[in-house]
Amino acid sequence: MNLTTLLIRSLSNQLLAVSGWLDKAEAFSAERGETPDRLLTLRLAPDMFPLATQLRFLAFQAQEPIYRLRGEAVPEAVLAVRQEGRDGGEKPGTWAEARARVTEAIHFLATVGADEFDSAADAPIAHELPMGMIFDMTGEQYVRDWALPQVAFHQMIAYALLRQAGVPLGKVDYVPHMFGYLRPGTAPG
Repeated sequence: MNLTTLLIRSLSNQLLAVSGWLDKAEAFSAERGETPDRLLTLRLAPDMFPLATQLRFLAFQAQEPIYRLRGEAVPEAVLAVRQEGRDGGEKPGTWAEARARVTEAIHFLATVGADEFDSAADAPIAHELPMGMIFDMTGEQYVRDWALPQVAFHQMIAYALLRQAGVPLGKVDYVPHMFGYLRPGTAPG
């Protein structure tokens, strides 16, 4: 499998799953006569970021590797999404805004060329974190050891927060893309 396919397919699957969870969370809230905005402040622990932040970091982390692998600076508009996430505890914003960030990331991933990053697999990447730490990796190492785990982390925390709130999510919601591989006649009745 080439690097572009691995990265883009994985990130797209993850973001599309989250988009489905947001649909279910909206329906869950509507059934209770509530607004889903209240879910944005949920935290698993007092020292963890709330759902508002998890969704924005998820959207940021899905877009950042595209620019890094292209050798481009991450645009200010994408960095603003990361900052919204940092501010999410004090300014969670609205459900519509959080959902828009996830949708924007999905649309952005669809613009990546079919083999755009394949030649970057062995290219060096110096990944600098805001606190000054710098990691030296190849493109492949960056995708495998940083980009995909970062998105998976924020996706998993968002899932846990929504489940904790009572949103009816299950394993099939976490990996809905797997149904494209389901052998006919093998689904439980």
